[in-house]
Amino acid sequence: MVDSPAPDRSGVAPGALLVAAPGLTDPNFRRTVVYMIEHRPQGSLGVVLNRPSEVPVQDVLPMWAPLSSRPSAVFVGGPVETETALCLAALRTGQDPEGVDGLISVRGPVALVDLDGDPADLAPRLRGLRVFAGYSGWDARQLAGEIARGDWIVVPALPDDVVAGNGPELWARVLRRQGMPVALLATFPDDVKLN
Repeated sequence: MVDSPAPDRSGVAPGALLVAAPGLTDPNFRRTVVYMIEHRPQGSLGVVLNRPSEVPVQDVLPMWAPLSSRPSAVFVGGPVETETALCLAALRTGQDPEGVDGLISVRGPVALVDLDGDPADLAPRLRGLRVFAGYSGWDARQLAGEIARGDWIVVPALPDDVVAGNGPELWARVLRRQGMPVALLATFPDDVKLN
């Protein structure tokens, strides 16, 4: 009999958010909010939700630009494979991504979008979408170690987190809605240097 891995008690799952703790100073992740797309024993993958780039979606994926949420910019999803584009969408109320060509369900009304598909086929189903250049990835046990060290706070996501145009403000907004004492972290000054 093969021992099964211990259950993940961290709360990390597709659709969860990783919110950078104030002490996380890695420039790739400082004050970021990462939406988790995949979490398996072999590794995890997500995209940073609050780092818009200067590149308009119109310049790289003009067919998808009309469906892109404001700001209609490509977001920096993370430091891995920055030439790769990923797209997340929030579906309209009552829409189910299961069995829809061009969508892969992540959690609830949030789905990955196949950018090789036809936007016109998906447009009536979508509330908005966000295009990301690159992603954030962790090897097996790496993310668990970072969470145990206190680098990340794992919280539930709302579909609006994926498509809202909050940019840098998303970090504080997500922390504030967690209640006390986690909400107090939202007041941590941005310019404080930690050693």
